[in-house]
Amino acid sequence: MWDDARQLNAIAVTLTIIASTFLAWALVGWTTRLPVFGYRDVVVTTPLARTSGPHLEAVIRSELRGTFFTMDLDAARASLGRVPWVRGVALRRQWPRRLEIEVDEHEPLARWNERALVNTRGEVFLANYAAELPEFTGPEGQAALMTERYREWGTLLAPLALHVQGLNLSARGGWQLRAADDRGPLTLDVGRDDIAGRLSRFVGVYARTIAVLARTGKRVDHVDLRYRNGFAARMPGFREKAQRKT
Repeated sequence: MWDDARQLNAIAVTLTIIASTFLAWALVGWTTRLPVFGYRDVVVTTPLARTSGPHLEAVIRSELRGTFFTMDLDAARASLGRVPWVRGVALRRQWPRRLEIEVDEHEPLARWNERALVNTRGEVFLANYAAELPEFTGPEGQAALMTERYREWGTLLAPLALHVQGLNLSARGGWQLRAADDRGPLTLDVGRDDIAGRLSRFVGVYARTIAVLARTGKRVDHVDLRYRNGFAARMPGFREKAQRKT
């Protein structure tokens, strides 16, 4: 082989191409890391309603690394997504040295098991929030279902001026609904079966039952709808009259 000039020339050309490729790759890698390609402007393009601007800026300064060409956008999104109230982010690179950040924030709907919040999409997240919210209590993984039921039953009870303040879902699938109007709180035990039907029947007879009692000064604070053809109501302080002996 060493006497074959043609083979030697082919080997030399091959080695030259390989060396040139590695050199070009190294040159490109070195060039893309030059400070001249570092981001000069990092702009949050959406107004922030609940996310802390200083917290977001601190994460941008401390955790976002790389230049226009080398920044790991997935890692950057993950870092920004850990900031409280940030549901997700979209990153856009604008030539030559601008990075735009669009923030999608959580919108709180309810409290979840006294330790977290549920957003309007039924997703659980962690954040501090001082204002009043409905309270959901249920098994893990059921926040989306409870969000759907909260909207559905809130609409059903709205004509009665009852506002849903909380939902309980037991491990066995039993539902309890806590509502309130200007007269006070009202708890509804609706069970597991035919929930929509039970609530619809309650709404249908409310004006002839609970509302009539309310007008006479008898407030009902608990209703059990788990009966086939009716419901049981509890009035605080109610005492059944003793029968007189004859």
